[in-house]
Amino acid sequence: MPLLLVFDRPLCCSTGICGPDVDPALVAFAADLQWLARQGIAVERFNPVQQPQAFAANPTVREELDKHGNDCLPLVLVDGKVVSRGQVPSRALLAEWAGVTIGGTVELPVMQGGCCGGGENGPSNDCC
Repeated sequence: MPLLLVFDRPLCCSTGICGPDVDPALVAFAADLQWLARQGIAVERFNPVQQPQAFAANPTVREELDKHGNDCLPLVLVDGKVVSRGQVPSRALLAEWAGVTIGGTVELPVMQGGCCGGGENGPSNDCC
């Protein structure tokens, strides 16, 4: 099975789906990556704010950042090769790169108590 690595733009949380202005594209992307992992595909996601060492340690990512700056983020690598830069890929593209078939309905992630540990009154912005 392929290894899919995602090097995100700087985000407040590890997935970027918390805070007051959630980008629906990031919610769908997080769900798509979870779906891919459930298909048995190894998926790793890195945020430069929380994991700068992952960006610095990968020669392909360093080269892309040198050539394109942060505009190349999000950067998606499959088995070490760049398959997408500067855009959030669709589930269809992710499935194609991973060699899996899409079936069923799209599932969105469910967050218990808010994405950042919020309570009964909804999400907390403590992490952002």
